[in-house]
Amino acid sequence: MHVIQRGNNRQACFFSDDDYRCYLEWLGHASRDTGCSIHAYVLMTNHVHLLLSAHDAGDVGGMMKALGQRYVQHVNRVYARSGTLWEGRYRSCLVQHDLYLLSCMRYIELNPVRAGMVDHPGAYRWSSHRCNAQGEADALIQPHTVFTALDAEPRIRAERYRRLFQNALQPGEVDQIRAATNGNYALGNDRFAAQLASALSRRVTPGRAGRPPKHPQEPASRDLFESE
Repeated sequence: MHVIQRGNNRQACFFSDDDYRCYLEWLGHASRDTGCSIHAYVLMTNHVHLLLSAHDAGDVGGMMKALGQRYVQHVNRVYARSGTLWEGRYRSCLVQHDLYLLSCMRYIELNPVRAGMVDHPGAYRWSSHRCNAQGEADALIQPHTVFTALDAEPRIRAERYRRLFQNALQPGEVDQIRAATNGNYALGNDRFAAQLASALSRRVTPGRAGRPPKHPQEPASRDLFESE
């Protein structure tokens, strides 16, 4: 599952290095407590991306609730503020792992590059790229089997993953990931979508033209530090 949680009204939700460190520490606690496995992440100034696996969708909701409440309490206490920090419920999409997982990992870790914050994903501190692509230790990351299938040897696996970043994601791929996540749709091929629709008893693809989507996409314009 690809998860995005944004700051309320697109306002900042991280204000210092300690904030990022606290969030990652508590994400680790919450993911272990709920049995969720984190495969990739990036903490942007005003939103968060996570790629994770869970045994049940309720595990993800439990993790995000526990993490969100604890982090909001921290921000309100440290910065003498009150009120909401997050923009309502997180948005998410189920990812077809064999075809789309590596693309989703790249999409997440390239976020700081698309936002113009860094020239290379490895230059950004608050993401999983240094772990997945450069082999740095990160206790939060649990590699997905699609990722480990790149090679059994971690050094070679990281090298092969780095090679994927030599080619930018195509605009169509970026748009597809954004649309699926913002709309809570399936990120996969038609067969995957049909299987999910049958299992969940609901539509997992956008409706026909002319019908308003349940969750409209975000405006195309982006402020600096606000890429998706």
